Amino acid sequence: MADASSEPPASDISLAGPDEPYTHKQLTYPFGRRAPETGALIEVAPGIGWARLPVPGSLKHINIWALDDGEGVALVDTGLDIPECRAAWEALLAGPLHGRTVTRVIVTHFHPDHVGLAGWLCEHFGVKLWMTRGEWLYARMLAVDVRDAPPPEAIAFWRAAGWDADRIAAESAKGWGRFASVVTPVPVGFVRVTDGDTLRIGSRTWRAVIGSGHCPEHLCLVDEEGGLLIAGDQVLPKITSNVSLGLSEPEADPLGEWLDSIDRMRGLPGDLLVLPSHGEPFTGLHARLDALEYGHRDRLDALHTRIGEPRRAVDCFGTLFARRIEDRVYGMATGEALAHLRHLEREGKAVRDAVDGVSWWRAA
Repeated sequence: MADASSEPPASDISLAGPDEPYTHKQLTYPFGRRAPETGALIEVAPGIGWARLPVPGSLKHINIWALDDGEGVALVDTGLDIPECRAAWEALLAGPLHGRTVTRVIVTHFHPDHVGLAGWLCEHFGVKLWMTRGEWLYARMLAVDVRDAPPPEAIAFWRAAGWDADRIAAESAKGWGRFASVVTPVPVGFVRVTDGDTLRIGSRTWRAVIGSGHCPEHLCLVDEEGGLLIAGDQVLPKITSNVSLGLSEPEADPLGEWLDSIDRMRGLPGDLLVLPSHGEPFTGLHARLDALEYGHRDRLDALHTRIGEPRRAVDCFGTLFARRIEDRVYGMATGEALAHLRHLEREGKAVRDAVDGVSWWRAA
């Protein structure tokens, strides 16, 4: 969910032009507020092109990266399977990537704005998909799990979180398996990337760094010699990645995994140029990791106070989020509330009581 203050204050905007570097909340944005137009590439480092694809809703865009790979180019992330993204790809392939051979398609994680057009690109260029196993399996699973109605486990999951009958009925009417509607068929085979693997792409050597919490096995790529980190959604500059407890693993601790990942990523050099999936490239990795951890721990403390009286997950939105939760993000907010409550439970700070299929959480 978005930070309470996600954009530079007006004073920053007045002091720097759109192409001038600026610093905000201990992060420096070397390219200012400049971003590539549809169908254009901006070189952020030798042989590293930055493009943007449109995404509906508040995110508005996803960044994708084109990495020189000898005579061709390796692509990192792919956008949604929607007409606007396909048109943006056609503009890139007819423009700055014209005549370039695509050597491989690398996807950071299974979310549809990242993997949506991977199958289309792999088929079009006759190349392989590179992913972690966990992310490929999730993508394959969700792409084929299409039903007319949600499974009974989903109904029970929503009810336990405190959804009322009307909301459950409205969600059920949408069917099940909307993932497949914005994702082209995921290739049946892939090249597995594991933590610590090295990928030689062109003249650069990238090391795989795997994070968890936002998704099972999120792939980041670090070129320490070149001072670059392709961060995906693992480290975003102005918003925090959604960390949700989901139906697939209802007894997991995704927030604990997320905090552990933050701690591991502090082992990376602090002066890397971070290339995120949303927002602008920035430096200040360690400061951002500290801010992300602080934000979650601060909300955990507030939530522990909130459940001094028994609460359902949906009763905790006001404590966790600085804005009203609209219907379109109600499911994400529910998952994030459950992730925080579950982490308190794992720490021995919360107890969960089930009453008529509804989970009531209280401070231990």
